[in-house]
Amino acid sequence: MKMPDTENLVHFRVVRFIYEAGLKLRMRTIPLSTTCVLYHRFFRENKLDDFDPYLIAATCLYLAGKVEEEQHISLRDVVNVTYRTLNREKPPLEMGDKYWQYRDTIVNCELFLLRSLHFKSVVYHPHKFILHYLKYLEDWFDPITWSAFPLTRTCWGILRDSYHSPIALRFKPQHIAIAVIYMGLLSHGLEVPYNKTADSPWWKVFKEDITLNEIKDIINEIVYAYDMENMLQT
Repeated sequence: MKMPDTENLVHFRVVRFIYEAGLKLRMRTIPLSTTCVLYHRFFRENKLDDFDPYLIAATCLYLAGKVEEEQHISLRDVVNVTYRTLNREKPPLEMGDKYWQYRDTIVNCELFLLRSLHFKSVVYHPHKFILHYLKYLEDWFDPITWSAFPLTRTCWGILRDSYHSPIALRFKPQHIAIAVIYMGLLSHGLEVPYNKTADSPWWKVFKEDITLNEIKDIINEIVYAYDMENMLQT
């Protein structure tokens, strides 16, 4: 098993913070996923030692609310929720100097973040591909087998957890979607009907350029994220 290093553990903790704050902000799935990708993009270009990762995460939450037009998150809510999430033992921020200082820090950080990302804030996610591929798979399975296993729910859980790692920076969203479904099938001991006798494996039907080795690479990255979670719990 590949042992997580200190930096990866920090990023894992910060992504957990993103999810906790995002849920409190009632962010939808796509804006929350975009937040994680923006965070990973930033630290691909910058050193962890040079920046407060929680400030970057808070700024990514605010920026993602702007990028994803389906949901706008107010700056005031981001300030209050992220501060409270980080400072559980302290009272909520009041409208004083400390509030305005933190607010202005996020505003200034947003511009720096955009510059660091070269103003590329659009993110393409695997979600729509998973929906599409699962619909096809459902038609291939017999209804009794399909309804007996919560494959769809499992895949959504794996996909959500995958954002703790930066796999979205390395792999196409279609490939991630296929790997997540592959992992979901394995977890339930399911095999796609007629896959062994077909001219091409089921994943090639969805995306011809993906290989089994790439699927395994993506799964290994997701498993690595689960290893980090286990380390933090011990």
